[in-house]
Amino acid sequence: MTTKNASKNYTLPIIIMIILFGMISFVTGLGGPFANVLKEQFDAPNWQSQLGTFCNFLAYLFMGIPSGILLQKYGYKKTALIGIIVGIVGIGIQYLSGQVATFSVYLVGAFVAGFSMCILNAVVNPMLNTLGGGGNKGNQLIQIGGSFNSLNATIVPVLVGYLAGANATIESASPALFIAIGLFVLAFIVLWAVAIPEPNVETEKAAGEKDKYSALSFRHFILGAVGIFVYVGVEVGIPNFLIVFCSSADGLHIDPAMAGSIAGTYWFLMLIGRLVGSAVGSKVSSKSMLTFASGLGLILVLLAILLPITHTLQMPVFKSDISFGLTTVPVNVLLLVLGGLCTSIMWGGIFNLAVEGLGKYTKMASGIFMTLVVGGGVLPLLQGVIADSCGYLASYWIIFAGLAYLLFYALVGSRNVNTDISVE
Repeated sequence: MTTKNASKNYTLPIIIMIILFGMISFVTGLGGPFANVLKEQFDAPNWQSQLGTFCNFLAYLFMGIPSGILLQKYGYKKTALIGIIVGIVGIGIQYLSGQVATFSVYLVGAFVAGFSMCILNAVVNPMLNTLGGGGNKGNQLIQIGGSFNSLNATIVPVLVGYLAGANATIESASPALFIAIGLFVLAFIVLWAVAIPEPNVETEKAAGEKDKYSALSFRHFILGAVGIFVYVGVEVGIPNFLIVFCSSADGLHIDPAMAGSIAGTYWFLMLIGRLVGSAVGSKVSSKSMLTFASGLGLILVLLAILLPITHTLQMPVFKSDISFGLTTVPVNVLLLVLGGLCTSIMWGGIFNLAVEGLGKYTKMASGIFMTLVVGGGVLPLLQGVIADSCGYLASYWIIFAGLAYLLFYALVGSRNVNTDISVE
């Protein structure tokens, strides 16, 4: 961003981008509590109840690259407006599924909503980075957006659980869908009226010829894109299997409600971590933050794998009634929950490092990033294979390997070795 642009006041666009960041979490977060709704209403087995979340993530695989194309063709503002419209349609289909009481219609709605989340993710991350001028300030804005994202992730399960009540149906939980649609409509109106800067638009239009380079010409971006694939898998895998490990008869056999509270504490710590990250983001480099987070995460996960589960302690948990309590757990569980503090600041750090110095190639880079969010479905699947054959704690070697890669990226892979490519 030029010095002239840097002097402008982009407070309102920044607020809109942060709100959209939160909406991504709100809509995506519906998949978790709605899994229980689907299970109750349609008498579905556990694996089928998770298909809504799977469809939501699967959409990233199909929409990631098209999202980058939309950015290149229409710019940030129009692409965001398109994403909001798609989101309203997706949530509307999910509501319709409650009216017709059809499982497959809900899955279609979740898939369409996933398209919206992918498009909005492709917009808000580079936009916040750009509005902050890149570097530490850009990272700070992404961390602030991530904090709002985590806040919604904490609220959604409580909200849906309260609305659904004992007789859980999509229709009884539909007020949550109405809230999502209302927020989307409000964001559309405000965004329509607000001027959003469009970096590199003039340069791209003036070129008038096919560029022999792309985002994939930069080694640090390719390695960073792999990092996003790994990171989302790590972020999802830690709490997903923590719930199963705690509640299963062949695990710790903890009450399922308490197991959910334990996993919820992981997400709560992600919120705390992102708040801290947003506070120090302008002073601490993305490289330093990612190095510290991945290094600490490696230590926590390694200890969780190796320590015997006979060592127990009292752990504070964030309960569904928005209060804290104590429960006795093996120290392994606490170590994994603390991983939320580490994963909290990774997304912003990886994204910031991977797009640094890309200039006009940032839009397509953002689309590629969104495609690789599908790692949130792939890595947990691999973790599940290991859990079935070797046990729950052994499955966390997948998480350990992912964190090791992220540490490598922070220390070595994030360096731009392609500075000879013009990005103007």
